[in-house]
Amino acid sequence: MHENTTALNRKALLRRILRLLLFYGGGTYLLVCLIVGACQRRILYRAPRLTGERVDALALKAGIVRWRDASGATIGLKRLSPRRPTAGQVMIAYGQGSIAAECAPYADEIQNIAALDIFILEYPGYADRLGSPTENTLCRAADEALQLLDKNQPVYLLGASLGSGVAAYLAGKYPDRISGMILLSPYDRLSNVAHYRAPFLPVRLLLIDRFPSADYLSNYHGPVGVMVDGRDHVVPERFGRQLYNSYAGPKRLWEYPNGSHLSIMEPPEIFWRKALDFLQTNQSAGS
Repeated sequence: MHENTTALNRKALLRRILRLLLFYGGGTYLLVCLIVGACQRRILYRAPRLTGERVDALALKAGIVRWRDASGATIGLKRLSPRRPTAGQVMIAYGQGSIAAECAPYADEIQNIAALDIFILEYPGYADRLGSPTENTLCRAADEALQLLDKNQPVYLLGASLGSGVAAYLAGKYPDRISGMILLSPYDRLSNVAHYRAPFLPVRLLLIDRFPSADYLSNYHGPVGVMVDGRDHVVPERFGRQLYNSYAGPKRLWEYPNGSHLSIMEPPEIFWRKALDFLQTNQSAGS
């Protein structure tokens, strides 16, 4: 009788311990979900903040100048082509944790190949631009910036990583304005990338800013170039491939098996010449 009572007591104790573990484990998991949900935009954007003086110094060093709207507010940086007439305009949407001034090498490389005016969008809340970064504010800023470009010149988009979603948004909303686009380390849907980064969390439910690039591009029919890197652990290449495979218009894929995130594993002059040739050869498809 004593042994049976002892066994029952042990089972009751084990059940109590299990209930406590489930309770506290579930509570901890819920707490983690709440923290991630509350901090997700800080995690996603990692927006660097700089003083205006620092931005001016970086721009001067890179040979680029402020890009301002009609009210005089800074919306990014720009460098007009020294060669005239120009063959069009390129608007750049950069990646997570970057700023417009850091995109000057793209301007150098592209303008070494072609007479194109370069416009680099600065996101709200980045560098010294006022505001806070969200999908809505980034897309609205891109909207406003596009309206300032010359409507009589072709507009090409360059979207890098996070910025590929911004570029896809513009192409889908203004398919007749965009003559072509190059996407570096892109994704089909940001929710897929988030799930890859945190598979133990219900990120598809938690995510506020989704940037569904594949859905955006369903309304676009111009040329889209996609670059993916085999060793990209920020936005793994499969998400760029999924975007590429889902796109029905003229497209070209650049694959670099040994490249990491945003790595163009060939001389820039060769890559950008091929990229611009592809866009300019196919740009009538977007008009």
